[in-house]
Amino acid sequence: MAIQVGDKAPDFELKDNHGATVKLSDFHGQKNVVLLFYPFAFTGVCTGELCEVRDNLPQFSDRDTQVLAVSNDSIHTLRVFAEQEGLEYPLLSDFWPHGNVSRAYGVFDEDKGCAVRGTFIIDREGVVRWTVVNGLPDARDLNEYVKALDTL
Repeated sequence: MAIQVGDKAPDFELKDNHGATVKLSDFHGQKNVVLLFYPFAFTGVCTGELCEVRDNLPQFSDRDTQVLAVSNDSIHTLRVFAEQEGLEYPLLSDFWPHGNVSRAYGVFDEDKGCAVRGTFIIDREGVVRWTVVNGLPDARDLNEYVKALDTL
């Protein structure tokens, strides 16, 4: 079951597409976080969603919010994907141990071996304030989570 509104967001430490370590707790007290889980780099729906975020980054930065996108791809795959698509926000690798963070958030599909489309808005205190989980083929609506940020 996915993490619910009001739950403390599980802390994690993952490598980004440049090999740097990113910890959720590093943002506590400083920024809200939009945590986006997505199945795989280079797939149609995922690419569309992440490019939409790229094209609308000011809507997040203007709200003191850090976007973190997580998949079960390797950091090497994520590096090439980010370069190809011009993605300048962190793409985090939940590759090994495979899917541990996705499982902690309740969005890992054991049969497919990847995360489903889970979005979690986490406030500066590390509490989940909004969430939506979509199936693999169902794109999310960026406007929904921008509206949710306005309520913080």
